[in-house]
Amino acid sequence: MSIEVTNVDHLGIVAGIIDEIGIEQKINQLLGEELSEKITGGQVVKGMVLNG
Repeated sequence: MSIEVTNVDHLGIVAGIIDEIGIEQKINQLLGEELSEKITGGQVVKGMVLNG
């Protein structure tokens, strides 16, 4: 029997919670989205939260 354990620290959990409660989508709704954007405002905020 072989068991493999992977440590995702807290970042995977936090990213999952952000996705589950829809923070990124809500921010995008409030700010709006432009076709010329490479990343959305919601993605920027999610990145800032994850990177502290």
